[in-house]
Amino acid sequence: MQPSKHDKHSEAVIKRASRKHDDDGHGGAWKVAFADFCLALMCLFLVLWVMAARQQESIQEVMSDSHGGKLDEGQGVMAESMGGPRGSMIERNPLSRSGDSEATGRQLTNGRDDPTEKARSSKVQYESASDLAALSRALASMSADAGLSSNLQSVITPYGLRVMLHDTDKQGMFVRGSAVPTDRFKTLLRKMGPLFAQMENQMLIVGHTDSLQYADTSYSAYSNWTLSSNRAMSARSQLLAGGMPAHSVLQVVGMADRAPLDTKNAAAGINRRIEILVLTSGQAQNIAAMFGMPGDAQAVNKDIDTVIPDRDLLKQLRDKLLPVKGRTTNGN
Repeated sequence: MQPSKHDKHSEAVIKRASRKHDDDGHGGAWKVAFADFCLALMCLFLVLWVMAARQQESIQEVMSDSHGGKLDEGQGVMAESMGGPRGSMIERNPLSRSGDSEATGRQLTNGRDDPTEKARSSKVQYESASDLAALSRALASMSADAGLSSNLQSVITPYGLRVMLHDTDKQGMFVRGSAVPTDRFKTLLRKMGPLFAQMENQMLIVGHTDSLQYADTSYSAYSNWTLSSNRAMSARSQLLAGGMPAHSVLQVVGMADRAPLDTKNAAAGINRRIEILVLTSGQAQNIAAMFGMPGDAQAVNKDIDTVIPDRDLLKQLRDKLLPVKGRTTNGN
């Protein structure tokens, strides 16, 4: 029996509807938000990595000498601020070990009193008071150009030129509590490098701190002794980076707070300083002899020898190394 035409139109058509994700109901904005979150997190990790790399580079620069050796200074401290030029966390100017003597050793004084101009053709030996005075004027001119004229004092002594680079209320030489030099101090030391490279004199570099102590006072903790030594080594590194030869430094010393200039104010900025003592040839030989190979020895018994000191020479040396009396200083 054939179905009628009417039956064909009366057949029910059933469609099975597939269940689709209701984008309008649940929303797809979470995908965009999650992508933004991942991007922001990746940028954060990148910034932290760059900051950590820059901090490590700064510490290595301070703690390394000209041959790449490092000091083992125990716990250490965290500097208050790091980074390169303003607006950048990465130093744009690479550290130069040789220095640019033509760029940084430009003429700083006029006339015959300019030691840099005088020493272009040969090495210079500063021995007389007039020679040391000319060197002092050149260093004063450099500090003025660097904006640190109030931070430098120099005095001619029987053993050479004593140059004191100290903090003031407005400008410090190092980041507080660390051996990281400020930008101005770093620039000044590197400009001094070519000048010192042209002299035959040797020098002592001495670091000093104020009397404020660290919270941890145990014997192995970071102290003013370590800080003053690190700052002296940091100053040496910057001078070498400016072109000064390594043999120009006879001794690097950290004295902590044992030799303050302002004895009435323990925290005075002038007590936080780096001293550069440009020695005459005679004084350099005396100091080297004090720490060199012993001279004549006398046997006490078959197993023990003792060196017979020359008391007169030692007394003369101590008298020459006494600080100059009658000189007063202040923090500005």
